[in-house]
Amino acid sequence: MRKQICIICRKPLSNGIIIRGKGICRSCEDRLVTSSQETDLYEYYKDRIKKNLVNDILRGEDLRCPNYHL
Repeated sequence: MRKQICIICRKPLSNGIIIRGKGICRSCEDRLVTSSQETDLYEYYKDRIKKNLVNDILRGEDLRCPNYHL
């Protein structure tokens, strides 16, 4: 089994959250929760999550739900 890495900082994941098999380390999770929405850091985190989670989730929904259209 491969070692999990954080989808945001790409460091080895020792603690944090796992969403659909992909992890966000505790440090990135804390920074995301405490950062203001108007900051570049928040936008960066949002983009990383979109690239790593949302596209996979939407692809999965599309395959399982034939009535779902993007």
